[in-house]
Amino acid sequence: MTALAEARPAVAVRTDRPFWRRNVSLTAVLYVVLALGSLVFVYPFLWMLATSLRSLAGVGGSGASVWPHEFLWDNYTRAITSFPFWRYALNSVLTTFIPIVGTVFSCSLAGFAFARLRVRFSGVVFAVVLATMLLPGEVTMVPQFMLFNNLGMIDTLYPLILPAFFGSPFYIFLFRQFFARMPSELADAAVVDGCGWFRTFLLVYLPLARPAVVAVSILLFMGYWNNFLGPAIYINSDQWKTLPLALAGFQSVNGTDTPLLMATSVLITLPCLVVFFVAQKQITNGITFTGGR
Repeated sequence: MTALAEARPAVAVRTDRPFWRRNVSLTAVLYVVLALGSLVFVYPFLWMLATSLRSLAGVGGSGASVWPHEFLWDNYTRAITSFPFWRYALNSVLTTFIPIVGTVFSCSLAGFAFARLRVRFSGVVFAVVLATMLLPGEVTMVPQFMLFNNLGMIDTLYPLILPAFFGSPFYIFLFRQFFARMPSELADAAVVDGCGWFRTFLLVYLPLARPAVVAVSILLFMGYWNNFLGPAIYINSDQWKTLPLALAGFQSVNGTDTPLLMATSVLITLPCLVVFFVAQKQITNGITFTGGR
């Protein structure tokens, strides 16, 4: 028996296989738990989508159901035509994409400087930049409002656009980590070819930072598109309202028309959902690459 046991080949564990093939039962349990957990987050959006397709009478009769039963697509037509939707959408586009360009450029430039320029006290300055993340927004809100008020920019889009060109400490940190992981030989080769630091950044490092640029741009899009506090502070007239701010006024006027309100909310939320689901892989790759050296 001993000789027979020794003659049998040992069963090797296939560590090269994916986790879900090596642990099928555990993977099935994990997927069930994740599916049940995701319902907590998906249900409010499904209810909002279903309610946007119901009639006003059908809202009370459907209760918590996520199936509309009526499919009244006319609610979306009424949502667009019941208030200046396209004017507010244009303001949201301007206060979203221009700040994205400004934030990406300023933060990537600062991150490149902290990663590649070896100057005295650069570490101290970088630490001070990171320390500003500890300041809550309420601390700078009043001084910033007084600054734009003295400049005569209240009730314009400038207070929502200009601060983006001065960078953000969190995204400066992300770009700094990204550029620090790139080989220093790239900068040496560019200097040999006659490039200055700015041309080295613009022509060599920034094109290679596409994963970080995409990830930061998507995260910024979520924040700027859904920004409500900034427009509520600086915008007074209907001419410059953005969609989140206009939705608050729309809710106060049409709060009893739940299908119309939900249809408007779906239209405002839809761009964020599309951008996130299309580019969620780029977000993961960009942030993962900046995680360490």
